[in-house]
Amino acid sequence: MKTVFVNPERCIGCRQCEFACAVEHSQSQDAVAAMFEEPAPRSRIHVAPGAAQFTSFPGKCRHCDPAPCQQVCPSGAITRDAEWDLVLIDQKKCITCAMCAMVCPFDAVGFHAQGKGMPTRTVAVKCDGCVARVRRGEEPACSEVCKVDALVFGELNDLVKAGRVREAHAVLSAVAAIEPLAPRAPDNVEAWRAWGRSATAVRED
Repeated sequence: MKTVFVNPERCIGCRQCEFACAVEHSQSQDAVAAMFEEPAPRSRIHVAPGAAQFTSFPGKCRHCDPAPCQQVCPSGAITRDAEWDLVLIDQKKCITCAMCAMVCPFDAVGFHAQGKGMPTRTVAVKCDGCVARVRRGEEPACSEVCKVDALVFGELNDLVKAGRVREAHAVLSAVAAIEPLAPRAPDNVEAWRAWGRSATAVRED
């Protein structure tokens, strides 16, 4: 299963992913023209600041299986693409009841005005995995523009394996950088050494 995997420790908060996502989901799909569109295109990925300084997290839909949002949608607007295993929203069927947002464990669903050939109205909006791009054999917009590999696209097990290797290398490098401590002598040896030091001090007196 291919997916966009998040490495939050690498995110620098540049928000290039948000910009690329908004342009990809604009009517013109042009970085300049998209800024003048009405309604304005919206990003489906959201970079939020972390608790510590200089940290941030790119939050996006995980395309759960089973997907709580799909299970509770009363109008059938949310479905799963069988080929790419992506959870998608048919905005023409969305009734803006917000049930999907209430049950989403990742707060990945937002509500924005949408046009695209139909009367402008507010509907549920979330990551669609750039399904049109992946069907063409391309990479999702967010991972394509990420320069630090905070977002990477590929087979899930391969990405998890790469993460394990990276973490193991980091831990081993950190351990190798620690200066080895002098071995501690057994208590009985330390006691004899202490007695010897005290005896020497008495003789010197």
